[in-house]
Amino acid sequence: MNKHLTLKLIIALFIPVILAGCGRRKEDKPKISFKSVEGITFLEVSRKQNNGLTFNEYGFRLVPDWRLRFVSADSAALYSPVKNQFFNFPLALGTDSVFNIAHAFLKMKVMSKDSLVFSLLETEGDSVNLNKSRVTMKLYSEDFIKNKLHTDASVLQRPSKQDTAFVRDLVNKANADFKKAFAAWQPVQLISKNPNVAVDKVKAKPSLLDNKYSTDDDYLNPVYNIVIHKAYQDFNYLFEATVDTAGVWHYNKPLVGFMGDEAAEKNYTKVSTAIMNTYLKLFLTTVPGQTLGMKHASTISLNVRGIVAAK
Repeated sequence: MNKHLTLKLIIALFIPVILAGCGRRKEDKPKISFKSVEGITFLEVSRKQNNGLTFNEYGFRLVPDWRLRFVSADSAALYSPVKNQFFNFPLALGTDSVFNIAHAFLKMKVMSKDSLVFSLLETEGDSVNLNKSRVTMKLYSEDFIKNKLHTDASVLQRPSKQDTAFVRDLVNKANADFKKAFAAWQPVQLISKNPNVAVDKVKAKPSLLDNKYSTDDDYLNPVYNIVIHKAYQDFNYLFEATVDTAGVWHYNKPLVGFMGDEAAEKNYTKVSTAIMNTYLKLFLTTVPGQTLGMKHASTISLNVRGIVAAK
């Protein structure tokens, strides 16, 4: 799946470089200063691609979730919802309004006590392209949101009408042909209706301190661990399936390698398909995934383990 638009790609996989060596140097321009906005808490209200959308064709959504505060000339703080507190990070300043925080390289476009607008710069190898960005982030100060706009950040962060129209088109295509499934913002729900079947959806935990900034895979690549007790034999199968808008399962492919052994692959597919069509379809209530309130076909990965013994 193409994730080139994700903040996760830049942040999680980026190899830090020294700002002085990034892109073309512009010695005639001074380094940016955040002295005028130090101590102000800014909340991100939008994060958009250059086409104005927050969604792409794979169902990935750019989520505006930063809470940022410039602390001093060389540090800034980002809020961790998991730890429920701000954490300070080194702030590196470059020329031409470029700065670095938490492994993200950004270029300031607008700065005032009310708002910040900056571009997320793209990396090329071990350097940063100072003139290339596909994502723009906008933040408003807490005071501006509360006392001037008289609203709250959650309202401003809602997807636009343009986003809704784009997603509706994706939904119509996916529901006409499940092979055009895309990631559901609210993934498929698998609910056991048999005491011998347990379902556990794998969940990522974001951590600013460990450089794990995103939980995108929770919906882009949802994974479910399923344990079946009193199975006909002990087994363990990993495979991918698509759940359509009606909650009907469609087997896609195994998620293990066979080193060219076609007979083994054929048998694996046959048995895991049978397990899906019996245990999973009979003992699970399947709720289709949905995005912006619209149900649609989406793909999931499963690790199904069978145990002969009872619980």
